[in-house]
Amino acid sequence: MAARLIDGKALALQVRERLAVESAAVLAKTGMKPGLATILVGDDPASQVYVRNKQKACELAGIYVDDHKLSTSITQAELLALIEKKNVDPKIHGILVQLPLPKHIESRVVLEAVSPNKDADGFHPYNLGRLVEGSPVFEACTPKGVIKMIESAGIAIEGKRAVVLGRSTIVGKPLALMLLQRNATVTICHSKTKNLASVCQEAELLLVAIGRAKFVTADMVSEGAVVIDVGTNKLPDGKLCGDVDFEPVSQKASWISPVPGGVGPMTIAMLLYNTVESAKRQAGML
Repeated sequence: MAARLIDGKALALQVRERLAVESAAVLAKTGMKPGLATILVGDDPASQVYVRNKQKACELAGIYVDDHKLSTSITQAELLALIEKKNVDPKIHGILVQLPLPKHIESRVVLEAVSPNKDADGFHPYNLGRLVEGSPVFEACTPKGVIKMIESAGIAIEGKRAVVLGRSTIVGKPLALMLLQRNATVTICHSKTKNLASVCQEAELLLVAIGRAKFVTADMVSEGAVVIDVGTNKLPDGKLCGDVDFEPVSQKASWISPVPGGVGPMTIAMLLYNTVESAKRQAGML
């Protein structure tokens, strides 16, 4: 029996519709829309598409976009000065610095310069620390979207054996912490994990963020597992695929997320969610 799809695109639309209502409430109380500053350095085509998609989603959710497209020649000091300006701008409630940055700019320094109170991406060490502590403020957008997708399907997390493939600070580590907070038993796998296939076969929730096209095959998945594919890879023919070999795995899983149309739209939706939550907090509505 084929797995049921967890439609991230449809869920993201529902989230944006709710956020539009909340944004209108913020505007009515404060006279300002929730505001997101987007900062793109350079002309990387993929980054341009990502930022454009985020800006379009903001407009649909009633969020004001303060757009900054910067030359690759900008210095780190100049970029940090812009971020500081946005940190103190009352019209801005979230700041997005699109990665990757040029090699002459230290990403860690830039991300740490963003005010933790406007960290819409959830990457600041303060917010990661709050997540570890169990009292998060802003959670990283992709793992937050994954959790929302699982919950939207009515899938229980508590007590489940969850296996996370990938240990990045953007997806793998925060996702593992979010699952742990919801009382899952969590294993994190990576390139040094021995007997990876057998570990994956134990998963009731298999969450894949490893960055390799069609890496997870059907023999790595147990019957009835829930499979969430975070990866986005481009094949030689230009088509997109995930880290999961979708067709054969979907014949064993009970639920599966597609690529495209799965986690990607929810990542953007959670960026908007964090921005609106920041605006509501600043307005004393939380």
